[in-house]
Amino acid sequence: MVSHIHTVSFQGIAATPVDVQVHVASGLPAFTIVGLPDKAVAESRERVRAALSASGLSLPPKRITVNLAPADLPKEGSHFDLPIALGLMAAIGAIPADSLDAYTVLGELALDGRLASVVGVLPAAIAANAEERGLICPLDCGPEAAWADPDMDILAPDSLISLANHFKGSQVLSRPRASIRDPRQSLLDLRDIKGQEMAKRALEVTAAGGHNMLMVGPPGSGKSMLAARLPTILPPLSPAELLDVSMIQSIAGLLPNGQLSVARPFRSPHHSASMAAMVGGGMKAKPGEVALAHNGILFLDELPEFSPQVLDSLRQPIESGEAVIARANHRVTYPARFQLIAAMNPCRCGHAGEPGYVCKRGPRCAADYQARISGPLLDRFDLRVEVPAVSASDLMLPPSKEGSEEVGARVRQARQIQKQRFAALGQQTVITNAQCPASMIEQICQPSGEARKLLAHAAQSMALSARGYHRVLKLARTLADLAGREQPASEEIAEALGYRMSTPSLVA
Repeated sequence: MVSHIHTVSFQGIAATPVDVQVHVASGLPAFTIVGLPDKAVAESRERVRAALSASGLSLPPKRITVNLAPADLPKEGSHFDLPIALGLMAAIGAIPADSLDAYTVLGELALDGRLASVVGVLPAAIAANAEERGLICPLDCGPEAAWADPDMDILAPDSLISLANHFKGSQVLSRPRASIRDPRQSLLDLRDIKGQEMAKRALEVTAAGGHNMLMVGPPGSGKSMLAARLPTILPPLSPAELLDVSMIQSIAGLLPNGQLSVARPFRSPHHSASMAAMVGGGMKAKPGEVALAHNGILFLDELPEFSPQVLDSLRQPIESGEAVIARANHRVTYPARFQLIAAMNPCRCGHAGEPGYVCKRGPRCAADYQARISGPLLDRFDLRVEVPAVSASDLMLPPSKEGSEEVGARVRQARQIQKQRFAALGQQTVITNAQCPASMIEQICQPSGEARKLLAHAAQSMALSARGYHRVLKLARTLADLAGREQPASEEIAEALGYRMSTPSLVA
């Protein structure tokens, strides 16, 4: 007899259907799993054997063959344990075989028959719902699966016995409820930063338009403090953004107790991060920092300390909004549309350009340090902001009257303007000026008169690249949205060009 159980295999955040076929026949006792299983899947036969024994079932002394179809698709992960166990139970008549036809199954088995949580339950639930199937998953993953559809049939048992009792009718499993992590009140606020008015203005512009920003300044000037407070002025995730972010976090195993969070991701990897950690990869092509920062912020502190190869690997995701991991036998794509916020010292000493400071290595210290950042990557920063050292007199001043709440209100208003503008143009997926496609930039930003003359003169004198010219237009459009103007005036063009120009301590 051959029993069939539906499950999935993950290719990025896409859940590919897999048919678990279990065949029990006469012959020498054996338990074989075929269909390109990885080590975790191959070891599932021992977990399944022990879990069935702990649940009061023993495998018959026959030849058991488990085929994971399609056979040419690599199978990875421990979530195949439960489908294999249920397939065996159906094959030996422990549960009705037809009772599992309407479900997609995934879960890891402990040796005592309990179900352990697995990654990727949300993408699996969405894929199962698209095929009009229910889902069987571990109890801890139930709240995560419940987000797929409020009317979807979801079973979230805590053990193999409780699931078998449910199908026998002696126990009824209740449907899990979708839940969101309680948003904790952030203790960070823009009021914590004294002085740095220009940097705070740049932070507001960055948040309003979704732009990339580079901060340059000596140690202790507040660059990391500014970056840490950027999430406090950003609007919460929309339902569509929440779904995208949660699917990536589900694959990465970053949804504790299956609870989703409306807070925008903020990723701050150490400068020793490898290329696979940053872009994604490894044996199982896991999402990297750029994908985990999707619809959020990727903060790179001490930018020149990162490997030049790692930094240059960011150029393609910044432009395309995707992280593509290519392997010999498959290709995985993760969404990776993020804001890149970076901070760096002007030189390795950290004090180049400060009055009264003379470096022993001279100007070469700053030049060599800044040369670790390639020109193409530097060209992708819309704002380059000088963050000077804060004086003692600034630190003694009272806190600013404007905090994250007031600045965040202006940011939300500007983003609402952008969302409505792009929706009127038929671009439902574009919500910020930074995401505007090149074909539409001159349609949404049309400076005229003196503003146009200033832009033309500056583009020639500053030798702006085509990308740089378009990014100036996008930045000017954001400044106009914050000011409530229909089109950018000379003030917005001048401010956008000022952010684009080299800071005194940074050689472009």
